[in-house]
Amino acid sequence: MAKELKAKEKSNARKLKELLEKPEIVVAPGCYDALSARLVEQAGFKAAFMTGFGASGSILGQPDYGLMTLNEMVTVCQNMTSVLNIPLIGDVDTGYGNPLNVYRTIREFERAGVAAVHIEDQVFPKRCGHMEKKAVIPVEEHCEKIRACIDAREEMLIIARTDARATHGINEAIERILAYYEAGADIVYIDAPASVEELRMIGEKAKGWKFVNQVENGKTPLLTTKELQDLGFDIVIFPCTTIFAAAKAMQAVLSELREKDTTGGVLEKLATFKEYTDIVGLPQLEQMEKRYEVDTFKFKK
Repeated sequence: MAKELKAKEKSNARKLKELLEKPEIVVAPGCYDALSARLVEQAGFKAAFMTGFGASGSILGQPDYGLMTLNEMVTVCQNMTSVLNIPLIGDVDTGYGNPLNVYRTIREFERAGVAAVHIEDQVFPKRCGHMEKKAVIPVEEHCEKIRACIDAREEMLIIARTDARATHGINEAIERILAYYEAGADIVYIDAPASVEELRMIGEKAKGWKFVNQVENGKTPLLTTKELQDLGFDIVIFPCTTIFAAAKAMQAVLSELREKDTTGGVLEKLATFKEYTDIVGLPQLEQMEKRYEVDTFKFKK
């Protein structure tokens, strides 16, 4: 099984690299569990992003405040890669410690079949990049973490993220990603730029593949993927879209049920039983039953 996972990971890393080498920007919507991961792929996207923000809300019912552990995050990624045929980008927060911890973190995520991960330069415990009162570690310290990532990985791509825009300004943030690129990062990422002009500066000055984040009602302007591509970005994630949509939809139908004692008035907002079972792969299991001539009833005698 370990060899199968390893082989799959190598394939996913190569797939992502091939996508990045094409002129079109890679669009990777966020997913927070295996169901949302399936939906991202079924919608036709060629890559997916495992959102720590969404996973923290889904699993812990808590905000993205550095509460998720390494093992919890790896397990989420394993669940996703087990059902995905497209490359998954993972979120390793700050790496969960010093460079030795980071080394183990990268090994664990690579074993889980993740194609790339981003590691940020916030102090630990971190918080969501679009929240206030962030703090960052020294550049040299994060460069050592990136070197540990490079030493630990086999094929997985390393995305170096800085949150220094909020603490030191856009110029310092650009200087940091230049240093992180020199330390070996494949992809660079400034979180929460505050204007189109700042996005343009990143596109013009950064080296390596350039990564951008689009959070609805966050700090960064929402642009089309084509506009982001024209600004020089190679990959864009929409980390919160699916979790925001799910939360809003569930609020609406639960409110309807509470007020009217039935869900009959919101059926158009719900997947049908068949639609849902198709999404989660029931037809494939039924085909396997026929292939292996599984008859569950004969075992009940």
